[in-house]
Amino acid sequence: MDMGLEGTAAIVGGASAGMGFAIAEALAAEGCAVTMCARGEERLAEAAARIPGALGIGGDVRDPALLQRLVDETVEARGRLDIVVNNAGGPAPGTFESTPDEAWADAFELSLRSVVRLTRLALPHLRASGRGRVVNISSWSVREPIPHLVLSNAIRPGVVGWAKSLAHEVGRDGITVNTIAPGKVATGRMRELWEARPDPAAAEAEDIASIPVGRMGQPDEIAAAVVFLCSARAGYISGTVLPVDGGALHGIW
Repeated sequence: MDMGLEGTAAIVGGASAGMGFAIAEALAAEGCAVTMCARGEERLAEAAARIPGALGIGGDVRDPALLQRLVDETVEARGRLDIVVNNAGGPAPGTFESTPDEAWADAFELSLRSVVRLTRLALPHLRASGRGRVVNISSWSVREPIPHLVLSNAIRPGVVGWAKSLAHEVGRDGITVNTIAPGKVATGRMRELWEARPDPAAAEAEDIASIPVGRMGQPDEIAAAVVFLCSARAGYISGTVLPVDGGALHGIW
């Protein structure tokens, strides 16, 4: 299937490893020129070197100057910007009582405000593209709260509300806005969450047992969903939340 991505340009966050790297790699394989962003500059440089033509820009998405640089350097290098994949590390784990007050502001900056800021900067270019795509990588916590992740449970659903609002506002500009809600995917983030539990081995076994397909997801399975949502074929899909979770969510909707 021709995804219609040849000659497009994308910004992909959290792209030095895990889902972000898999997304950047999959988009590039379809002919999209990718700009990769992540905090660890050395690891990002190594990751970008593995994708032909990729541009790596290191920094923290909580820094407005970094977001401006991402957009400016992408447009300067590619002459256009068609796709923004908002992806960053998740908020720190914890219960309500174990989470300090200052952690709330930091989680907001990381998981919501950075998404809004980058998309706002990119919007004029997405309009000019005529086929702009915004895809947010969130968590299945937007549909079902996850134990010990109170920050994610509280803040990530805000991304969905914002994305649905934006989809209504920019649809006539040819821009779609969608959110991927990954379930349990084999990344470093999952290992960190298990290690934060009293018995990491038991937590891992319990998580895998809860997945109907009987295994963890792989980063390239998330990437495949993103590529489709970014494709010309997905122009009539907007304002949606797509769980990629092996059937783990219990809700009907």
